[in-house]
Amino acid sequence: MRRLLRALPLLGAGLRAPAGAPGRTSEDGLSGTGGTAPAPDRLRPSPGRGRGDTVRAWSELFRVSALFSVPGDALAGAAAVGRGPGRGTAFAVGASLCLYEAGMALNDWADREEDAVDRPHRPIPSGRVSPAAALGAAGVLTAAGLALAARAGRPALAVATGLAATVWAYDLRLKHTKAGPAAMAAARSLDLLLGATATAAGSGTAATARGGADNVAAPGGFVRDALPAALVLGAHTYGVTAVSRHEAQGGSTAVPLAVLATTAALGAAVLTAGRAARTQGPREHRPTRPHHPTPADLLLTAFTGAYLRTAGPPLLRAALNPSPPLTQRAVGGGIRAMIPLQAALAARNGAPGSGLAVMALVPLARALARKVSPT
Repeated sequence: MRRLLRALPLLGAGLRAPAGAPGRTSEDGLSGTGGTAPAPDRLRPSPGRGRGDTVRAWSELFRVSALFSVPGDALAGAAAVGRGPGRGTAFAVGASLCLYEAGMALNDWADREEDAVDRPHRPIPSGRVSPAAALGAAGVLTAAGLALAARAGRPALAVATGLAATVWAYDLRLKHTKAGPAAMAAARSLDLLLGATATAAGSGTAATARGGADNVAAPGGFVRDALPAALVLGAHTYGVTAVSRHEAQGGSTAVPLAVLATTAALGAAVLTAGRAARTQGPREHRPTRPHHPTPADLLLTAFTGAYLRTAGPPLLRAALNPSPPLTQRAVGGGIRAMIPLQAALAARNGAPGSGLAVMALVPLARALARKVSPT
């Protein structure tokens, strides 16, 4: 089975949810990588011919419906450093998408022998995409991602370089080792930090042009500001990856139960930090009357609730009955939960508009998943 995201982080990274029942497209995942499928898929379309079939083959290789779990990383990163989305954020989103898709292509290239047995309908084993073309695409997309990050400044390029290295290391080596979950967590965390540094660098350039360079913090300061949000996203990714390692055989009650507890703790932390941010400040400026919920508070609560509702119930069912199908659904729920978590992180840091924009990607992802499976 395929486990996780392509790093991108997880951009580049995501999990590969189980194949759906015959005649249906699985919607358990928003992104995928790594691992071995529990059983050969029943639907095995024959290699197509013509331009339309070529487009579909590459769409399947890249799992284009999984891309919607990526832009939220950059938007959450921008919010974490107190900046609105700008030119740098756009470069970060573009870089993240390229690195994510590089990871998708590299994953199928690395797993081509396993897929020949477990998923012979996949683009490479079915002959619709050659191994050389997939590997070449991974290289070109990695270069494109780094080039876009460089446009956002040297700090962003440094983070993107670390992200690209994590993606390649995961796909080529780490995904079958105990370091796999940590690598995926690092990838998602780095992707959020890429959005933070790229946005901050873009804001700094604009401020310098206006003669306001003295008010621009050093890049390291922005990384520190975004680190709490990056760690939250990384912790969630680590948990989903840990559960995904039991997709094929099931049998683990302790892991989904532990991840369920972690999910609840992350949701509580996001809510608590968001409320604290609205009441902190000099003593003379703190509210003297009880704080009444604002629209931003309500959005934060709604996004966090969506996160818990998406990830929690499947984990509980997997803990109570650790069968492969329920474990696979828990993995899919964890992947889908990344989007509301990104929205909650943006709202927590004073960017409810970015949170709404991220949540708007959910129906788009579901609609495209009906045409091209994300797994």
